[in-house]
Amino acid sequence: MVLASLVIMVSIFGIRYSYGVFFKSLEQDFGWSRALTSGVFSTYMLLCCLFAICGGWALDRYGPRMVLIIMGLFTSSSLLLSSQADSLWKLFLSYSLLLAIGTGPTYAVIMATLSRWFIKRRGTAMAIVGAGIGLGMLIMNPVAAYLILNFGWQSAYFALGLIALVTLVPSAFLLKKAPDLKETSAAKEGAFIGFERESEDFSLLQALRRKNFWLIFFIWFLYSFCIHLVLTHLVPCAIDLAIPMIRAASLLTLLGGSNMIGRLVMGRISDSVDRKWTAIFCAFVMAAAMWLLTRASHFQMLQFFAVIYGFSLGGFDPPVTALIGEAFGLRHIGVIMGVLVTAWSAGAAAGPTLGGYVFDVTGNYYLAFITGIVSMLMLPPLCLSITLPKK
Repeated sequence: MVLASLVIMVSIFGIRYSYGVFFKSLEQDFGWSRALTSGVFSTYMLLCCLFAICGGWALDRYGPRMVLIIMGLFTSSSLLLSSQADSLWKLFLSYSLLLAIGTGPTYAVIMATLSRWFIKRRGTAMAIVGAGIGLGMLIMNPVAAYLILNFGWQSAYFALGLIALVTLVPSAFLLKKAPDLKETSAAKEGAFIGFERESEDFSLLQALRRKNFWLIFFIWFLYSFCIHLVLTHLVPCAIDLAIPMIRAASLLTLLGGSNMIGRLVMGRISDSVDRKWTAIFCAFVMAAAMWLLTRASHFQMLQFFAVIYGFSLGGFDPPVTALIGEAFGLRHIGVIMGVLVTAWSAGAAAGPTLGGYVFDVTGNYYLAFITGIVSMLMLPPLCLSITLPKK
């Protein structure tokens, strides 16, 4: 389950976060502004909101295998069609819409499935699989940069479509629905430590009436806003400093590698230390890293930023995601997490759009990155306000 989930995360999030590598090629070939070029990705993330809810509902009803097979086919088709796009509306249709269907539910489906399979070491399991996000960036960004430079962005998207097809569908066949632990004799005998006392099971409507739901909702929005502001505009920002494209793309690779390490280290720590304080520490480090980004003027400073920011953003996610199962139970976690992912998608749409607009108006990213600092400093009080049932 962990291995198959990891492969899926590597493929999907590697493809998703390679958009920054394609950014300058699309901007130049189509003659778009940065706001409009960012809008393709922002529209994609907004549509992910809708399909995340649908995917969470389908997971609770049909299990992960069927849902992820269908998602894999849509992802591959989207990229193959995007390679043939020759106008804005075609790219919005093939990339923004079809890729949202294929990848929008990924995080909710994978993490909800893991929440049901793992209890005592849930944070560690989520950290291992969540490391696929960083590993995907580590692998896909240099691959995409190489393909774009040597064959063009159309051929690069075609190749990514084939990669998606041969990784996602076979991996989806390995996944299966978790057993109902409450009905097993092992659970009744206490083999699944902490299961019976973890939390009552909330329906979606019950969760919507809880303060915890909206706290996590806004946490994910702010967190995603800053992440996608950086992931979309870091490479263009570096190129604007006269850094060659391959070296600029290597920043996302470096960020992805440190992200993977941060998830594994902080995810394991969150199983032993209070999850909220683990997340708070990472939020402060992200704010400090964003301040460093506003001062960056050469490649070495950007490299240092990528390491610090990648580690802390990777470390923030596992403890917060693990809190969802503890706060709302597991029976309806698929649809609950699917609705929460709408906050993530909304933040992912807002961050790149704001960054592109600020650059078009001011000629630099300074004010956009300051907004990222503010968003990170809002996370600690929100995390402290989450209340969990006593175990």
